[in-house]
Amino acid sequence: MNYLTAFTLFMLINFSANAQISFKQQQLKFERVRTAYDLKWPSLEKDLQKAGFGAGFEMLMNAYKTEGKVEIWLKTAKQDKFTLFKTYDTCAKSGTLGPKVMEGDLQTPEGFYKINVFNPMSLYHLSLGVDYPNAVDKARTGKDRKTGGDIYIHGDCETVGCIPLTDDKIREVYVLAVEARNNGQKEIPVYIFPFRMTNANMSKYSKQYPQYVAFWNTLKPGFDNFEKNKMMAKVAQVGGKYVLK
Repeated sequence: MNYLTAFTLFMLINFSANAQISFKQQQLKFERVRTAYDLKWPSLEKDLQKAGFGAGFEMLMNAYKTEGKVEIWLKTAKQDKFTLFKTYDTCAKSGTLGPKVMEGDLQTPEGFYKINVFNPMSLYHLSLGVDYPNAVDKARTGKDRKTGGDIYIHGDCETVGCIPLTDDKIREVYVLAVEARNNGQKEIPVYIFPFRMTNANMSKYSKQYPQYVAFWNTLKPGFDNFEKNKMMAKVAQVGGKYVLK
């Protein structure tokens, strides 16, 4: 999906070094973002304060394809560990289990990503771009095929590889991401897993999709690390594989 021209994308994520206004103020120039704040921020702010995040926070997102869930985890600068803040249901799915390999395969990626675009003028209301393809994805696709791209967490309820949440839900997620970015978090992690990678699920789905077992074994240490420590996984992309540091 070609959401914006390259120039517009550049303008959205690379504001002038001389700009004197904040990222949030930049985003609030757009009507859909202002509407999202009007509709969602009063209740979100109360929930954030109640949960202890009123003074600003960092954000991490976990998405599970089989379960159709997107989790929002937050922590303050004074906290070492993330706490689950909200969970959203996705409203549509695309493809099957397994990573995205090439353009047009309809697959939703699996791996360790980050938000690289805030799109307040999306064809799907509001959208947050995921930095697919990364080095692991490119190595998997190979030289003679196209990786595809334009993977977003967005509104509406249509998808050809993205993660749709409906317009109502993306308003909340987008506002939370703007707040985290405005608070100084330059990289918001998005971990996309095929399923909750418990030992039981690994055994179950490995039998159904044996072709993905080797790849999933590179994802599981990151899943296990976050489940145990509730901290960002320090994952490197080495030789076409994810390696937990």
